[in-house]
Amino acid sequence: MIAIHKSEDFSVRWLQYCEAANIPYKIVDCYRNDIIQQLQGCTALMWHFNHANSKSTLFAKQLMYSVEELGIKAFPSYKTVWHFDDKVGQKYLLEALQAPLVPSYVFYTKKEALDWVNNTSFPKVFKLRGGAGSQNVQLVHAKSEAVRLVNKAFGRGFSQYDGWSNFKERLRKYKTGITTFTDVCKGFIRIFYTTEFAKVAGRDKGYIYFQDFIDNNDCDIRIIVIGEKAFAMKRMVRENDFRASGSGITFYKKELFDEGSVKIAFDLTQKIKAQCLAFDFVYKDGAPLILEISYGFAITIYDACEGYWDTDLNWHEGKFIPQNWIVDLMLT
Repeated sequence: MIAIHKSEDFSVRWLQYCEAANIPYKIVDCYRNDIIQQLQGCTALMWHFNHANSKSTLFAKQLMYSVEELGIKAFPSYKTVWHFDDKVGQKYLLEALQAPLVPSYVFYTKKEALDWVNNTSFPKVFKLRGGAGSQNVQLVHAKSEAVRLVNKAFGRGFSQYDGWSNFKERLRKYKTGITTFTDVCKGFIRIFYTTEFAKVAGRDKGYIYFQDFIDNNDCDIRIIVIGEKAFAMKRMVRENDFRASGSGITFYKKELFDEGSVKIAFDLTQKIKAQCLAFDFVYKDGAPLILEISYGFAITIYDACEGYWDTDLNWHEGKFIPQNWIVDLMLT
């Protein structure tokens, strides 16, 4: 019996698959106080929680770890998810595994940060530890910009939600036909009223995180591994920008992807002992470098993929539903 937390995410497809394949399931509510009692008689719990949900971020990772301590399978498992939406945590993890990470730098005192700024080269990429779709990411062109960011990081701090940047991104997507005028209007209102998540999370402060800027990349490559299968998407950067995640400009042809990067994704997923990981790659002199990782991904955008690789890098042509593979993992 699989327990599934129902919401507008992976669970929609999980439930459809369970119904079609006659897989026993039970709908549960992870927000209820008695969630542990709800799991009686279940062999697995599946919950696709969002990084920007103000409630789930309070306890979701802790719950999944606790569920595993009961001897119940969990998706995401703790090893799959503990580093989710935490770029600083990912830095330490990937460095420990000697993965090809884009050189990354984190500082916890203003003095150390300024010492580094005064002795490094630019441009650099500034990131907050949380955020997806290129949120909370900016290119720092010069030392003076970096000093301002350091002063802010060890002063007032950064809001988890940048209303003005969000509005500009919605406007860009409207102009390219990706979103609606209504969505632009909502973004304009959000300039003046922050999100509930930003209110709960508070301001990011007390640290600062940079990565090297890897130039001559007009895209990034996202490779997603689920169990023993992997698929990929090429994401082009925005016009007059360097960021690809969330751009909405995507391609899926097999010929676009380097199988060496696919192998790296498989190997690291196995080392991390994760069920599902998405890897974002850029390239320097032809060599793949990882920007960040995530356990979750958008639902429908990958429906356009034309096939997938197995762990031997054999290509399997044809459409698939990756969320179904996650259910299969819970049954093994």
